[in-house]
Amino acid sequence: MQRVLFHSTIFGPIHSRRLGTSLGVNLSPNDGKVCTFDCLYCEAGYNAQGPGTTGLPSRAQVAQQLEAKLRQMKAEGQKLDVITFSGNGEPTAHPDFGGIIDDVIALRDKYFPAVKISVLSNSTQLGRPEVESALRRVDNNIVKLDSAIDSTIRVLDRPTSARFNADEVIRQIARFGPQCIVQTMILTGRDDNGNPVDNTTDTEIDALIDAYRRINPNEVMLYSIDRPTPARNLHKVSREELERIAERIRRAGIAVQVS
Repeated sequence: MQRVLFHSTIFGPIHSRRLGTSLGVNLSPNDGKVCTFDCLYCEAGYNAQGPGTTGLPSRAQVAQQLEAKLRQMKAEGQKLDVITFSGNGEPTAHPDFGGIIDDVIALRDKYFPAVKISVLSNSTQLGRPEVESALRRVDNNIVKLDSAIDSTIRVLDRPTSARFNADEVIRQIARFGPQCIVQTMILTGRDDNGNPVDNTTDTEIDALIDAYRRINPNEVMLYSIDRPTPARNLHKVSREELERIAERIRRAGIAVQVS
């Protein structure tokens, strides 16, 4: 079974194809996965690998480890573009997410005031007021919407809550409007049970365009598979196909970045 990617709370810096030189913050366990989605394409593997033994890092641990790393990088004259919340699961599910965001903003301002703070979230926690408030305080609020059709979300993203549905999450994302960036993974293939998954069809793209119009984001990020995935029968969409889809979205008046 494919295992988690990140074995520390603070990792990197690494080069992100979308964000630049990024220092990562992992609010999930260092030896397991805790997520409200169980995506077929997740680089950190399936939730079935379990939550591990280390538990979630505390707010104090995150602040202490981040400050040590930022102090070291500043002393060494290292370059940094962004501090990014990602890791082995859903960062906004951490019970102290709002407080951690406050700490990270303060440390950013102290050591690298020009650096952006980005949060990559799967949009499942946007109904929590403290999460919405925290995401409004970061520079790049990057929220996931891989499909605007419930049946596709169930196969592709596999939300752990039976109540999760496309219309509700689109409504919640739309509250941010231009304060958010929508990230959409585009792929084709089959899940582990042989069920087809394909969000490149005209029906899928039309539904996404309608959702993007409702949301009115700052921009949409389209991307495809870049690393090994736990589901073995998924296929990367070519750059040319991504650009074709992006052009359809641009014609609807929505800014799109392809990566």
